[in-house]
Amino acid sequence: MNTLDLQSRRNRTILIWVMTLAINGLVILAFYLPQPEFLQKIDFSMLPAVNAVLNSLTFVFLLSALVAIKQKKIQLHRNLIFAAFTSTGLFLVTYLLYHFSTPSTPYGGEGFIKAVYLFILLTHILLAAAIVPLALFTISRGLRMDVARHRKIARITMPIWLYVALSGVIVYFMISPYYSA
Repeated sequence: MNTLDLQSRRNRTILIWVMTLAINGLVILAFYLPQPEFLQKIDFSMLPAVNAVLNSLTFVFLLSALVAIKQKKIQLHRNLIFAAFTSTGLFLVTYLLYHFSTPSTPYGGEGFIKAVYLFILLTHILLAAAIVPLALFTISRGLRMDVARHRKIARITMPIWLYVALSGVIVYFMISPYYSA
């Protein structure tokens, strides 16, 4: 690998880690900063349902991308990954908008079902934070046609990203009865 390629790889790596810190930092801030007054005047109550739809779309796009690559349909795989990345990006925007404007909704279930909810929520949150750099590195390697390194990380990224998308929908359905009307 020549010096220019090495520098380019370093730059991409730095950019991915900066984006990871920024995205995960915004998500954390959304829960701890006071809601801006101008956002509190807007009704964002539909956004959790929109987020569930976006997570569902991400799941379908990812599953379809997996099928496409197994069939060696590289361009279709790439398009479906872009669609998943887009729906995930839209999810992130609407998720942040909702959580910067609306107080968190506590889960109202009790007993065993609450333990199940908390387990799914905790694994969802931890893996959602981890998927940011994984997805960015995987997509970067795929776009550069660094096939060996792309495949290696994609084998880790794909199941985690699928879980995050699906568990997001499950969390929504489990907490949706407790959203204030």
